[in-house]
Amino acid sequence: MSISHKQIGKIRGMSLDELRVRSRQGAAKLRDRFRRARAPEMSDAELAREFHPVWRDGTGEEAADRLRCRMRARSRCLLPSFARRGKIVEIMNRRFPAERDAIINTAESALRGKFSLLGHGALSFGDPPYSPIDWLLDPISGKRAPVLHWSKLPALNPLGGGDPKVVWELNRHSHFVTLGQAYWLTNDSRFAAGFVNQVSDWIDDNPVGMGINWASSLEVALRSISWLWATQMLVDSGEVTPDFFSRLLKSLIEHGSHIETYLSYYFSPNTHLTGEALGLFYLGAALPEMTRADGWRDLGLRILLDQARKQVRADGVYFEQSSYYHRYTTDFYTHLFALTLANDFKLDRASETTIWQKLEAMLDHLMWITRPDGTSPLFGDDDGGRLIKLTARAANDFRDTLAIGSAVLNRSDWKYVAGDAPAEMLWLIGPEGVESYDQMKAEPPCRISKVFNSSGYFVMRDGWRRNSSFALIDCGPHGAEAGCGHAHADALSIEFASRGVTWIVDPGTYVYAADPKTRDEFRSTAAHNTVTVDDQSQSAASTPFSWRTAAECRLHGFIERGDAIFFQGSHDGYERLRDPVKHTRSVLFVKPNPHAGLPEYLIVRDRFTAKRRHRYAIRYHFAPGCEAKPVAGRVEARHKSGASLTIRVICETGVETQGRRGDGATGRRGDMAAKRLQIAQSPSRPVAQSPAEVTAKVDESWVSICYAQCAPAPVALFEAEGEGTQEFLTLIFPSDFGQVEAVERQILKRWSRITDRGPRIKWDL
Repeated sequence: MSISHKQIGKIRGMSLDELRVRSRQGAAKLRDRFRRARAPEMSDAELAREFHPVWRDGTGEEAADRLRCRMRARSRCLLPSFARRGKIVEIMNRRFPAERDAIINTAESALRGKFSLLGHGALSFGDPPYSPIDWLLDPISGKRAPVLHWSKLPALNPLGGGDPKVVWELNRHSHFVTLGQAYWLTNDSRFAAGFVNQVSDWIDDNPVGMGINWASSLEVALRSISWLWATQMLVDSGEVTPDFFSRLLKSLIEHGSHIETYLSYYFSPNTHLTGEALGLFYLGAALPEMTRADGWRDLGLRILLDQARKQVRADGVYFEQSSYYHRYTTDFYTHLFALTLANDFKLDRASETTIWQKLEAMLDHLMWITRPDGTSPLFGDDDGGRLIKLTARAANDFRDTLAIGSAVLNRSDWKYVAGDAPAEMLWLIGPEGVESYDQMKAEPPCRISKVFNSSGYFVMRDGWRRNSSFALIDCGPHGAEAGCGHAHADALSIEFASRGVTWIVDPGTYVYAADPKTRDEFRSTAAHNTVTVDDQSQSAASTPFSWRTAAECRLHGFIERGDAIFFQGSHDGYERLRDPVKHTRSVLFVKPNPHAGLPEYLIVRDRFTAKRRHRYAIRYHFAPGCEAKPVAGRVEARHKSGASLTIRVICETGVETQGRRGDGATGRRGDMAAKRLQIAQSPSRPVAQSPAEVTAKVDESWVSICYAQCAPAPVALFEAEGEGTQEFLTLIFPSDFGQVEAVERQILKRWSRITDRGPRIKWDL
């Protein structure tokens, strides 16, 4: 086997620890390939040796049956909810009837081999019992994964085409938990029998280490957690026989061994590693009778503590700059916290403080990015996965995580934003947790703006009501340092909601490696609410999970004063062009002023420092459900609710360097303000010789609020071409508040009173 110069370079760049880990895992792969060929399943004697000596009285199957009886007796439960079946069923029937019906319907579909996965609905993988589920099939492409040792499969696409995420999503077996819930709710043994049959078929079709379903240790970990949850819920059914339980236990031990051997220390040291660690912690906590349990639990805890410090920035934001993976990570640590409390694990003070502080900071970020309508932005990548699915919920609704965090950490402001107790809370922390949450008084957060310094997110609001307005600005790092795999080219992108209506959104992700072209389109600058120069993206993509160049952002200022909040930042993504261009963006968010006849509004100023001629394209992507059209140089949008919004872009280039005081609304000064806005500027500020003419139009684009699902949506596009330094002013305001022209003149009048001197703002609002 020859080694390329690129591979040699990678090896030289590895630390001694990385070389040690990779060498050990490489040797394990070779050993496993040989071992799987001669002994595909654990023997009874091997199972017996997996138990602590006190449990080794008799055969392995006899020890497994004693463990099964202990679980049936509910003498010790992994989580409090597992001992509260009667109360949970009563509350679901009384308080969550819609969720109850959805759980049962989903379970019924799973018995028939029909699944809604990611953004795909009603996928068919078989027709049990006539044709068992095909665990290796991607029904979208018709591709079926080969049965080879997992280490021989391509890392990015072990399916060999199609989308492996569809296969992996099925094989996470979250529907096993749904079968357990349906069994509790109906006492129908069909759901328990379906679990037993499907687990047995899966073990038959997926020998340990063979095929796509062993190719990612994260998938193995999440499957383990689903099995443990389902087993806890179904163990008292007559369908869970001693023989089946013994076989299930053998497979769980193999799952844990695989995770421990192939932890993603260096392959994907992100949610892969923390998810794997949580899987080990779950296995250790659920199976204390096993000799490996303490080691799994301690290793999982150690990794989760270590990664909390590495993966969660000082401001509480997940380091890959992805809101979906942030929510994912928050769920991991919420489950860890719940497990330590339920099982009375004694942590040292430093470890307990780390988990508490990091979890609190992550949940606080979730609260701040929650839009007035209850949804959350999907900046960065979104893979559509969940740690565990307890009820159906929109992919961009993170309020269940926030509510559970509020109940666990007793935060009344989180409850105010999260709303009523969700059904997920009942299943995770039990009826007592829901009762405690119900009794907690909800208090609105006391602030309306927030700076997340380390991650570079900035939030502006005019309140926390359902009809409030909200803006989010991205001026942070381009993802994690190692590859930036889940980052998007979204420097200085914004989101905006007005009076409870979400208008301007990040279009999401839609797909990963299955469609590289579409993958690049969704993570390009043109797919975000910022500006392209010469049709270039700020950051240039390389592979589906790496970048050739990455823009660096710099914050210049963030100020809240009176009825306005101001931000200014820049990035260097276009300084790589032959004629370097520096992009500086300022954003002014002003609360409504009924006395002046003004609604809330957003002003965005984009300044491009350059010498030569360039093309500029400013885009604002509307949410699905909006319609938009260009009207007299503006773009006017209407939401399905009846609300409307106006976006107007004005070229500021070529104005006076020293503005004069005037009434700003009448005479020659007022005409010029309405046409090309005069403002006071810094004397040293360069002025271009070639003012750009702005054209407004509406294009059709796509917005994905869930992986593998997208909907058409309009995008406001303002294009201009000019030489030298150019400045553009974007006005964004609800246009159902009086006449558009009158409101626009008033906004320009107020803006003309602001003197911009870099990061220092002189306010005269």
